[in-house]
Parts: sequence; structure tokens; C-alpha cells
Amino acid sequence: MDFSIASILLLDGLTNGAIYALLGMALVLVFAVTRVIFIPQGEFVAYGALTLAIFQTGKTPGTVWLLLIVAVIAALMDIVSSWRENRNAALAFKTGFRTFVIPAVICAVSAWAATRGFPLLVQALLTICIVTAFGPLVYRVAYESLAGASTLVLLIVSVGVHFAMTGLGLLFFGAEGFRNPSFWDARFAAGPLNVSGQALIIFLASAALIVMLWLFFERTLYGKALRATAVNRLGARLMGISTRSAGKLTFAMAGLIGALSGLLIGPTTTVFYDSGFLIGLKGFVAAVIAGLSSYPGALIGALAVGVVEAFGSFWASAFKEVIVFTLILPVLLWRSLASGHSDEEH
Repeated sequence: MDFSIASILLLDGLTNGAIYALLGMALVLVFAVTRVIFIPQGEFVAYGALTLAIFQTGKTPGTVWLLLIVAVIAALMDIVSSWRENRNAALAFKTGFRTFVIPAVICAVSAWAATRGFPLLVQALLTICIVTAFGPLVYRVAYESLAGASTLVLLIVSVGVHFAMTGLGLLFFGAEGFRNPSFWDARFAAGPLNVSGQALIIFLASAALIVMLWLFFERTLYGKALRATAVNRLGARLMGISTRSAGKLTFAMAGLIGALSGLLIGPTTTVFYDSGFLIGLKGFVAAVIAGLSSYPGALIGALAVGVVEAFGSFWASAFKEVIVFTLILPVLLWRSLASGHSDEEH
């Protein structure tokens, strides 16, 4: 290996690491606020890439109909829950309507626009809206009623949600893989490196989203409410912060990050209905390196995962996944030795 090859591998590793960083920070965010280890985060990535790919064929993506079905289920759950609490039919249906109306509008607009041949950026925006809308609905259907359960129960639910979303992905997208067109086809030479426009978009979009997340948590009332919920759920409830709304907002942000990651990774590799699992696991490794608590740690860990993956694929391509996932073992051992053990919260 010479310097030019090492530079190319380093660039590839940092490019992939920028995407893993987004996923790692989404996992840290979801766990901090809701105590959910959100294994299906990778499915949002696959749904984002595949939804845009179906838009490119001029057809209506299956995620539009899936979103409508999940919205109906969530709305019915809200109606039943509100009726049990208040015995007021008008209020119950109003609650269900609020849950249903935004996803329904997104589905209607997407179905109308699918065959109109809109530009790539418009289709990408519709894709982001569709996948982001899944977040609060997944939280409502799968997690909200178990908000007080133990972390182990929530993890088991996450495994079930992962398998459900993977199976639905196969049903609505099929087994065929798709590769999306690049958002920017330019190429720039920098010594031995040949940097593509798509790689620059990945870096810029990742950096912009990281800055936006920082501004959101530091400068906005909703961001501070999420931080308060992450620090102390009971204290946040006593101060009037709705943990239910915090959970929905957190999952919406996870859906947004997953959709954007899918759009960014779609032009660089062929994405299948089950590709999100491995991608999400690499984000999970980054989140574990950060202790599921530190956003800067998740960023550093993700870049390290991307670089190790790139060099591992060069030296032993058949074992690159093994090399990446083995990184988690020394991290867990170090954290186990460095921190005290305590019983699970009750």
C-alpha cells in the first residue's frame, strides 16, 4: 500500500463514516430520550433510498400505502385511548384525526406527484416527508404504550419492529436492489484523490445536519425540553413537559435522519430491502463507542468505523464486516471495567 491508495481508502472511509455518524447520533438521541435501542433505524435508511428509487421509475412507492395503513392504525389507537380516558366521542375522533391528517396529506401529494416526473430534488423532498412521517407513527404503534417498560422489553420490541419493517420492505419494494442517481456528478482532482460531487454533498449535508441538531438542542425550547426529558423523565413530567410528545418528536427526528442518510447513500451503493440492517448496525457500533450518551463521541466513533471498514475491505474484504463489528468488544470491555455496575432502574 502506498500513500495514494491510503488516501483513497481514507476518503472512502470518512465518506461512509459521515453517514454512520448521522445514524449513530440518531440512535443516541432516541435512547437518551426514550430508552429505546432503536434497531430499525437502518430500515429508515433503506426506505429512504428505495422510495426515491421508485419515484425515479415514475411509480407510486409502496411506502405511501404503508404510511397510510400505519396512520390508520395509529389513529384508531388514539381514538380508543382517548375514549377510554374521557368518554367523549367528539374529542376522541378529533384526537384520531390529528394523528391521521398529516400522513394522509403527505400520501395524497406523493401519490399525485409520483407520475408527474418532477425533478430529483422534489422527489427527494417528498421522500424525506414520507419517511419522516413514519417516525411518530412507529412510536405510537409500537412504543408509546410501553414507555414505562424496562430497557430489555423495549429492546425486544425493537427487534420485532425491525423484522416487521424488513418484511414490509420486501412486500412493498420486492427483492430487487436499486441505485439512485447522484445529486452532483462533478469530479474534483486533489493530488492522488478524485473527489466526487456526491462525496462533497455527503460531507456538507452531514455537517449541516449536525450543526442544525446542535442549534436545535441549544437554542430552541423544544430542544431544551428533549434534553430535560433525556436527563430526568419524571422531573420533566413534573415540570409540564409531555414525554409522549417528546417521544414522537424524537422518532420524527430519527426518521428525518434516516431518510436523509438513505438519500445520501443511495447513489454510492445498491440498496436492497434488507440493506438497512447492516448500515444501522455500523451506526450502532458508533453509538456504543459513545456510550449511547455522547453526540461528539458518536461522531468520532462513526468516522473511526468508516475508516476501519475501508482499510479492512482492502486488506481482507471477505472479513470487513467481522472487523468492524469486532470493534465493539474492546469498547464494551473497557466501559465495563471503567464504570461501576448498578441494578436496572425500576
